[in-house]
Amino acid sequence: MKTFSSYKIKDLVLKNRVVMPPMCMNMAEDGHPTDFHYIHYGNAALGEIGLIIVEATGVTSEGRILERDLGIWKDDQIPGHRKIVELSKKYGSHIGIQLGHAGRKCGISSLTTLAPSAIAFNEDYKQPKEMDLEDIERIVEAFKAAAVRSLQAGYELIELHGAHGYLIHEFLSPLSNHRTDAYGGSTENRVRFLKEVTKAVKSVLPENFPLILRVSAADYVEGGIDIEEMVRIIHLVKEDFDMIHV
Repeated sequence: MKTFSSYKIKDLVLKNRVVMPPMCMNMAEDGHPTDFHYIHYGNAALGEIGLIIVEATGVTSEGRILERDLGIWKDDQIPGHRKIVELSKKYGSHIGIQLGHAGRKCGISSLTTLAPSAIAFNEDYKQPKEMDLEDIERIVEAFKAAAVRSLQAGYELIELHGAHGYLIHEFLSPLSNHRTDAYGGSTENRVRFLKEVTKAVKSVLPENFPLILRVSAADYVEGGIDIEEMVRIIHLVKEDFDMIHV
């Protein structure tokens, strides 16, 4: 069965094609991994999973979806991530990390939420701040810094979170992106933020380090991204990634 045959992404050779996708566990403390994570991911490695992708990890404090989500926005979070990596590899799995920013879907009431446009996700979320060019530059740099920390922690693959209505997806979707500048309007403009994040991240990665992108297939709402539009988006970025995770 192909499921149990080896698979290669760049220089990363997986013992099988079983992948544990990112699952937000909401068990961190100020972004730091806890004993829960060491048990959770260590146990997954014991189960012979070829590749583990660690849950959506905030590149900034307000990049978390919920208060107890993992983070990698400061250096003192690196040792906890390194322990996840070491346990997973000790028990036979390769391991990557999903880097993300929640955008307007940050549910932490004490923090200012950011989005391409000042449109709340729904009545349960507060109105976000429309990102200015300084905000955009800061978040692009935060993804880059998070990639550096991911390398220092020992992760072997990075996935950029461009799905599920979070920040990168918010720029991609005309439902949440009503900008009239270079980051809004046409498909090419709505892809610009993702392209800038990708370029910044790739600038710090070793040449053969695997980089993948997570997307939602469609918005499933009239006026949003449909399958055909997502295909157009992928064609604009596919040369920058080793795999698209739909």
